[in-house]
Amino acid sequence: MGSMSIWHWLILLVVVMLVFGTKKIGNMGSDIGKAVKGFKDGVRGDDEAAAPASAPVTPAAPSQVADKSTIDVEAKEKTKL
Repeated sequence: MGSMSIWHWLILLVVVMLVFGTKKIGNMGSDIGKAVKGFKDGVRGDDEAAAPASAPVTPAAPSQVADKSTIDVEAKEKTKL
């Protein structure tokens, strides 16, 4: 009686689904995934900041932008007349 059988786990899963609902559980999983990704990016960013830069960073060309919601515009300098 000390170990949990498959039936115990299934009953527990059904109770959790009834209490929280599938949408909320899916959102929690998505949030945890984003948090883990952010943590990994933060750790990787610290390693890159500690290492000396061998080459200067150049901005990405408009065709190489990964985020499709970013709008790329060119800035022009004002000239005084």
